[in-house]
Formats: sequence, C-alpha cells, structure tokens
Amino acid sequence: MPGASPDIEVGSVVADHAWPAGSPGQGTATGSRLDRTIWGAAGVLRRHWVLALLIAAGLVLRVVSQLAYEPALLFFDSEKYLFGTGVGVAAWGSYDPIGYTLLMLKPVLMFGDLGLVALLQHVLGLGMAVALYAVMLRRGVARWLAALAVAPVLLDAYQLNAEQTIMPDVLFEALLVAGIVLLLWRPRPGLALVILAGLALGTSASVRQVGEALILPALSYVVAAARDWRTRLLHGVVLTFCFALPVVGYMGFSQLVLHYGFEMSNMGDAYLYGRAAHAADCATLKLPPDEQLLCPTPAQALKLGVDGLVNSIDSPRVEYAVDARQGVLNYNLPQQRQFAYAVIEQQPMRVAGDIARDSIKIFALTRNTVQGDTPVDRWQFQNTYPTYPPGITRTGPNSATNLLAAVGGGGPARAWRRAASALRFYQLHGGYTPGPVFLLGLLAGIAGIFTFGRRRDPDHLSLACLLVTGSAIAVLLGADLYEYSWRYQLAALVTLPIAGALGATAIAQQVRSRRAGTASLSAPQPVAVAESEPVV
Repeated sequence: MPGASPDIEVGSVVADHAWPAGSPGQGTATGSRLDRTIWGAAGVLRRHWVLALLIAAGLVLRVVSQLAYEPALLFFDSEKYLFGTGVGVAAWGSYDPIGYTLLMLKPVLMFGDLGLVALLQHVLGLGMAVALYAVMLRRGVARWLAALAVAPVLLDAYQLNAEQTIMPDVLFEALLVAGIVLLLWRPRPGLALVILAGLALGTSASVRQVGEALILPALSYVVAAARDWRTRLLHGVVLTFCFALPVVGYMGFSQLVLHYGFEMSNMGDAYLYGRAAHAADCATLKLPPDEQLLCPTPAQALKLGVDGLVNSIDSPRVEYAVDARQGVLNYNLPQQRQFAYAVIEQQPMRVAGDIARDSIKIFALTRNTVQGDTPVDRWQFQNTYPTYPPGITRTGPNSATNLLAAVGGGGPARAWRRAASALRFYQLHGGYTPGPVFLLGLLAGIAGIFTFGRRRDPDHLSLACLLVTGSAIAVLLGADLYEYSWRYQLAALVTLPIAGALGATAIAQQVRSRRAGTASLSAPQPVAVAESEPVV
C-alpha cells in the first residue's frame, strides 16, 4: 500500500504469522518469485481485510448492475451528452458543460460502445474508494475507520445507478477525488502536486459547472499548508492558473468549435429565475409590469418546484415567451434576470430560507421526495429498462434502442429482470447511505478544522479537514443554490465520510496529546539533592 515499504509490509506479516515447514514462502532460496508475491499479497489482505471485504461486495454489486441493464442506462439528459457536439443538429451542448462527452464518451466510443463506458465508470467507483483509503492511511487514519469511510462509495445503490448511467456524475466525482488525493498525499503538497490538482479540479468544472466552486477550498488549503509567504504566493498563483486553464479552454472550445458562446452554460439565468421565483412572495414584490407576469402563484411554485419553474410548459417563463405557439421562443432572459435580482434584493431572507430548506434534505434518514422536488425514483433501479417519455420511449423513433443504435451503443436496450429486481430491492431496503451518516461526517469534519495548531496538529490534519469539508460544502451547497436533486448529492459519498474520518482522527490525536501533556505534568519529578559543603 502507498506509504509503506513492500519489504516492511511483507516482513511484518512474516513476523506475525508462522509458516509451516516446506511452505512456498519459507525462505527466499527455495521460494519462487511468484510464491513470494502470493504470500506478500496475502499479508496485505490480512492487514486490510475490512477494505478487501467491502471491495469484494462492491465488485459483486457492480457486476450485477452491468448484467441487469445492457448496454447501459439512459436518462433523458443523456441525449445532451450523446449528441451535444452535433453543431446544427441541436443546442443540447449549450445547456450544460459537455466535458463528459469530450473526455469520456467520444474517446471510448471510438473503439467501444456504451457498455464499455459503464464498465469504466464502475472501475472509477472502485478506484475512488482505493485512492481515498490510501490517502487516509497516509494521513494517520486507522485502517478500520478508513475502510468504513469508503464503504458508501462502494455499496451505495445510488452510486451504482449513476455508474451504470450515461451521465457525467461519476467522472465529476473522480476528478474531485483526484484533486483531493493529490493535495493530501503529503502534509505539505509540492509544486507538482499543486499543478496536477489544479488541473483535475478545474477540469471537473467542464464536466459539472458546480466544480467552479472548488477553487475556494483548494486555494485556502494550499495557502494555509505552505511553509512561508513565498511558497504561499507561488502555490496560490499556480493553483489558480492551472484551475482556470481547463475552464477557459472549454469556454474557448464552446465559442470557436461548438458556436455556443464563450461560456460554460447558457442556463444560469434560467435557474437563477427558478430559485428566485420559487422563494418569492409575489404579493409584496415591487416589480415593473413586464416582470410581474413572471411571478408564479403559490400553487404553481409548490407544484412545479425549481426544476418545473425552469423546464415545465406550465411555468410562467414559458407562458411569457414571445411567439411560443408559432414555435419561435424568446424567453426574455434579461427580464428573468432582473426579476431574480429584484427578489434577491427585496426578499433575501426568503431566498436564503428556501436554499436552507433544500440543503438539509440530504441529512434525512430516508430518501424521500418533497412536492416540487425532482423525483428521487429517477435515480432508482427499476424492474424493467427505464424510459422517460417523450424524450426516451419504449418504442418508436425516440426509443432507447434507437438512441443506442445512433451512437453505436452495443445492441438494443434490455434488462435482466431478476437482477434488476434484486438491485431495486437492495436499493429500497437499506442499500443507501442514511442522511445522519452525512451529518456526522460534516460535524466531525468541521470539528477537525478547529484542531489547528503547530504543536497540537503536526500532521496538518486540521487542514486536511478544511480541504475535504470545504469541498463538500462548495459542491453540495453550490448545487442547492440553484436546484435540489438527489442526483446532485452524490458528491457527498466521496467527501463527507472522508471528512468525518479525518476529523475524528484529528480530534483523537489532540485528546491523546493533551492526556500525554497532563500525565507529564502530574508525574513526580526527581528531586535534586545538593552535595553538602565540606566542613573546614
């Protein structure tokens, strides 16, 4: 494992385990290299048996997922990524960043199909668990605690569903984990690690735009972890530049190649309107007449939620569109933007309260859907191959099979009912991470930040808590600012349990340090007896 010499690892196993005479591992003269490798691997498994069991269970679940839905699951947003680079065919690529298309779909589909994409996403899920486990061990977390911290990403059925679906969430998680692991690999990251972490975190923004918020915790960490002000300045500038490089690069690609404009997405104003309209008390708002039409009734806001206020045909922003019936939509985005600004300026506490109510839903014991929220069953396994009419239908030109064939997707859409039903039963009957686990991880991570101090925190665990907890808050709260969806909470699986493990370790180390200090002060001190002066 990283951070430990293979010779030391194997040697510790030899010391703890007496081999019978004549066994393959007895002595280097008689044992072959393969024998020594096997016995060394056995020693590693013995030391990390909790992780090994969790990985075995996670592997079985992923194999079942791969067999249950072939070649992969589709969501109606999947079309955005499958066809988003088709300039002149659709404007799907302008709605959200399509770095997922450029970094994964296009390269894999050059020599494989969507089944291979799903397989690679399952591999990423296992790889994230191993990487996070390794970095926690390097930072002093106990093996059993580190294994429990990565159990959610290995066993959570919502994670499995995301890995089997053609959507960007798993790639975003992997880039987030890569940035965290690179920065935490050493107590004080070197320049090379800062460069690689900045590129990874910046690239995540081209996969999901909320990744732009990751610059704040990452920059805070590298500045706080540096030894002197010159290193702080250098690492801060380098991280910011490397983070901005893929962001600006994608915006340039969007402008010059895709012709969608120099931007990450064109939906920012629409979702800002959705959040503001959902929170607004239109009876007391002071608005010009052309903006008053954008205000939903209380019944509309409750029924549609933020997502419906943005996308539903019953939303005031759609009804207000000019020439909508003639097929020429003009959503009057400047008016929507001004409406949102008016709500934020006149009713800031209503907007803050609306966001706060959404942000605490992740801590619920069970996965439920509140009226107006995006239905949680969209991210749940179904007994048959799921469809989302009218975008993805069972039959006809928009059928899942036709969409798969259009991209060389590996055969018709099909589901193995027995395996699909087993996955659904597992997911609905406890196969997910309960919200209190996330809450405990968040509280422990925050508490770990306050253990900061050169003497109390020589391993900089408090700064590690700052990075991981800050990254979780940035990604989760950043998504909640616009819209709540259980899909957007997936990043909690690879951040909050890790923050909790690091925080618990930091607190335990501080407690042991204080006890050791107290014991040293209370221990009896030897009394120095002065030699008597000779009598003259």
